[in-house]
Amino acid sequence: MKPLSSDFLPPGPPFAVRDIPVVSVSLADVAATIVSCTRCERLRDYCSRVSQEKKRAHRDDLYWGRPVPGFGDPHAQVLLVGLAPAAHGANRTGRVFTGDGPGGSADFLMAGLHRTGFANQPTSQSREDGLELSNVFISMAVRCAPPDNKPLPEEITRCLDHFDAETACLSQVRVVVGLGKIGFDAWLRLCRRRGAPVSRRPVFGHGEEVSCGQTQTLIGSYHPSRQNTNTGKLTPQMLDEVLRRARKLASVARR
Repeated sequence: MKPLSSDFLPPGPPFAVRDIPVVSVSLADVAATIVSCTRCERLRDYCSRVSQEKKRAHRDDLYWGRPVPGFGDPHAQVLLVGLAPAAHGANRTGRVFTGDGPGGSADFLMAGLHRTGFANQPTSQSREDGLELSNVFISMAVRCAPPDNKPLPEEITRCLDHFDAETACLSQVRVVVGLGKIGFDAWLRLCRRRGAPVSRRPVFGHGEEVSCGQTQTLIGSYHPSRQNTNTGKLTPQMLDEVLRRARKLASVARR
């Protein structure tokens, strides 16, 4: 089972579907639609401004500066749902949870995925770093970096179409991990849109599980933000427990 290439998206314009190595044509089409999206003027203006002003540490980098598609194994049984690209992380590199520096959410998450057998390495620095994910795909509720990491409710709603289209291509997903309340709630909104029954009134919490339909389980996890990891609200052990639980549930579903 070959993971989606880390060259899934090329650096810099122009962008076209033919530029993407074909793993799944429909997934490539969705990625192209996401990258070209201009629905949220506030977010597009912010991402463009960040890409021009840049961060001092990355002043020589060519920023991606566009909406960011998901990344990972297109045949994954486990789906991770984050919040949005980091202004100088995925908005710079063009890949989710990539390049936000030492102590950032990208390496914290990737180290956990590596420890639990989902990733071939414990860091995520750039699209050319050789990272491969196995049996896991990473998506986001919002595809543009929001100011102060706080998207508006209407921006989350507009982006649900992209989330719906992308996850519809991931037909083997059996376990969804919501990284933070926004990611957790985004999946529940999608379940309601698709008419999938939810087992009970869900309340977000780390390690909380909710049955969605007959074949999928949603697990809550605190987001691996610096605020959570630096304060000990989310520890490596806590993240590993959720990821191992996701792997176990996916394995049971496979049988």
